[in-house]
Amino acid sequence: MDISGWKATARRFGSGRAARALAIVLAAVAGGWLGLAFGASVDTPVGPADIGMSLQPSWSGETVVDIRPLGTLSFNSHNSPVRLSLDIEAVHPDAAEQILKNPRWADRLPMMIESDVANGLRRLIIRALICAVVAGFLTGLVVFRRLSKAAWTGAGSLVMVVLLGGLSAVTFNPRSVSEPRYTGLLTGVPSLVGSAQSIVSRFSEYRGQLAKLVTNVSRLYEAGSTLPIYDPDPDTIRVLHVSDLHINPVAWNVIKSLKDQFKVNLIIDTGDISDHGTGAENEYVKEIGRLGVPYVFVRGNHDSLTTQRAVAKQKNAIVLDDVAATVKGLNIYGIGDPRFTPDKSVQLSDDSSRALYNLGRAHSVELAPPEWPRAPSTSAPDKIGADIVAVHDPTVGRGFSGSTALVLAGHMHQRSTELLRTGTRLMVQGSTGGAGLRGLEQDQPTPLMASVLYFSKSTHRLQAWDDITVGGLGEQWIQCERHIEPDPGRTIFPESTKVPQPTGTIKGSPSPTALASGANVPYASEVSDGRRHGTGHHP
Repeated sequence: MDISGWKATARRFGSGRAARALAIVLAAVAGGWLGLAFGASVDTPVGPADIGMSLQPSWSGETVVDIRPLGTLSFNSHNSPVRLSLDIEAVHPDAAEQILKNPRWADRLPMMIESDVANGLRRLIIRALICAVVAGFLTGLVVFRRLSKAAWTGAGSLVMVVLLGGLSAVTFNPRSVSEPRYTGLLTGVPSLVGSAQSIVSRFSEYRGQLAKLVTNVSRLYEAGSTLPIYDPDPDTIRVLHVSDLHINPVAWNVIKSLKDQFKVNLIIDTGDISDHGTGAENEYVKEIGRLGVPYVFVRGNHDSLTTQRAVAKQKNAIVLDDVAATVKGLNIYGIGDPRFTPDKSVQLSDDSSRALYNLGRAHSVELAPPEWPRAPSTSAPDKIGADIVAVHDPTVGRGFSGSTALVLAGHMHQRSTELLRTGTRLMVQGSTGGAGLRGLEQDQPTPLMASVLYFSKSTHRLQAWDDITVGGLGEQWIQCERHIEPDPGRTIFPESTKVPQPTGTIKGSPSPTALASGANVPYASEVSDGRRHGTGHHP
């Protein structure tokens, strides 16, 4: 068909029924969208609070709870292009006090809140339908200037809203309440997000989660400026995972705040606490002794043996370098990064990447069933499994697949988590120091990242974790995203029993002479109060 033929076809299509129908559909969609954006909102009481509910067009479906001035909570509650927003307009002090003090009110609260929310949603849906129809009719009237076509656009807007509502209902995920994403003030995180262990244990109780959220909000409003102290569950071990501080002083402020707000039991640092590994940087690590909780450390590629020794001298510090420690009941195995490359960004060749992976595989056989290296003074059992393996480079961490339930790493300055085929979870932390000075080389400063991990005291398995992200230099915001481990008690399947020997070259690795003459690395063994027991030369 030549160009004139295409033009004739286009003219016939443009003047035909298909074009008119398409125009009506587009006008109906535009009108319905306008109706939702400007008219779909209601005010409704929910328990002791007055809530403003609204619907807005959105590329992704979510529910957002705005709790000013503390911040917002977001939930991936449904999969449709519409967002449900809930604004806490006010909390009535008398009603909130009754709920907090009267056990009978607390028992009735879940059903009462569910009923209040359902009534509010019904009113919101009715209003959304009316606004969509009116906006669609007016849009059709403006575009086509005919009542008949305006009626069709109004009907089309009605159909659009009904389809959106149906899709939202079909894809509704009540479990999303257990995995909120919080953005706002740091002090509001534990109070609003709540206790991870109780959320895990009552995973399916959607009513209870709604009640807990409203109760937390009520408690905050009643307390006023004095925020409540986070009351952790007694059977939860809370671990703060940090990495790649790169001598950024702000990192210590973030670590101290998270330690206090989340009542952390211990801290695990997966390396690169320094930038060049010089003796002058050792002053920076003295903050470890002021934290008041055990600080488990593995060496990164920016950390020299001098840095490692400086960390080991700090109160409550436990340095792991091919040794194991039991800290607050968790068995942790760690190895330092074999490289020391502080002056350049390391680009690994295929051979060096393979060597790093094989290094992890070779060390993984030490976890079970053979003995771990430990100090002569320890009375720990000869054979013990690792609850956590701490390394710096995730390439080394992958070598531990199948030998432990959890591997913690850093190095990449970007947070990620992956469930490997063996059942081992590999968690890579972003830079808690905002990548140090390198973080200022980008158009936007690199945010500071850390995670709070929640472990069962009885099983030592990871139950949930909170990923905390703090705005970089010059920015004042924080985001906390809750994640639930879907199968904490899963079976860990071993990898192939054939252990590869390290091959290739690991660039920048310390020489054997340096290791033999300068290491003097303390052993870490049984630790319950953050103090090391026994010292000796690294083998």
